Amino acid sequence: MVGNSGEMVSVRGIYKRYKDLPVLLNLSFDIPKGSIFGYIGPNGSGKTTTIKIMTGLIRDFQGEVSIEGRSIRNWNAELSSTIGYLPQQTSLQEWRTVDQALNTFGRLSGLQGSEVEKRIKEVTEELGITEYRQRKVNKLSGGTLQKVGMAQAMLHRPKLMVLDEPVAGLDPESRVLFKNLFRQLSRDGTTIFFSSHILSDIEDIADTIGILGHGRMRYIGSMEELRERVGRSTEVRLETVEPMPNDSLLMSIQGVSKVERVADNRFHIILQEHREMDAVVDRTIKAVLAAGLHIRGIHPNRQSLESLYLSYTDGEGKA
Repeated sequence: MVGNSGEMVSVRGIYKRYKDLPVLLNLSFDIPKGSIFGYIGPNGSGKTTTIKIMTGLIRDFQGEVSIEGRSIRNWNAELSSTIGYLPQQTSLQEWRTVDQALNTFGRLSGLQGSEVEKRIKEVTEELGITEYRQRKVNKLSGGTLQKVGMAQAMLHRPKLMVLDEPVAGLDPESRVLFKNLFRQLSRDGTTIFFSSHILSDIEDIADTIGILGHGRMRYIGSMEELRERVGRSTEVRLETVEPMPNDSLLMSIQGVSKVERVADNRFHIILQEHREMDAVVDRTIKAVLAAGLHIRGIHPNRQSLESLYLSYTDGEGKA
């Protein structure tokens, strides 16, 4: 990563509602220059709304967003040229060729004369779509169309690339191509902000991740910090010999946050944050035995990265 100091993007206290439906609630985060920021959350959690605010497509919101210290409330050509944007659904005029479409986007982004042709050649080579330059957009596969969308986003060498679900629907080879491209752009000093609802899309390339759940930022930090939380025991699996009539006995134990009944005699006991596992297990054993029940098995259950992510989003968007 290029050693740029300061923030590329600053988001402060964003509120956004659609009629009576709250979408973003006091959302705040920063994106350092030259970093790769992975923005993850279930479908419908507010990721696309955030992106549309950042790119000036939604102007009606509360809060402040600045890019390199310039408020997006005062949107101008300079801000437009700073950003490369790939929407979730790439929309191009279907009757035009790839070359024609990219030429128009290049000129709209401020490229002049021969620079447009030079950059089209460079980005189509990088993305492996040179052979499609004279093909009409409506003749392209979904994966190739996504690559054309990426080509237009990076055509004018933007300082910031804002990408909405950029690897969704790509085959494995193209996913690797995109991720390697993100790494190279970051090394060259470009700031990458991209969203996904799939944890594996971002875990191997993002410097920082933000987990969005129910319109709020539930976690923000590095992947390394998130991985450190994996393996911590936050759940106790309990099986008794006799059925337990209700969950009140387990819920009354100090340090217990939630009880999930799997069967009449089997339970998942979720610990409160920062509670000591051994102490809760000891209290659970004593409480169950004092109630005249017998324990068949009790042991801690360690979290996976995926289950940790789901815990931050409360399973939101889960089928």
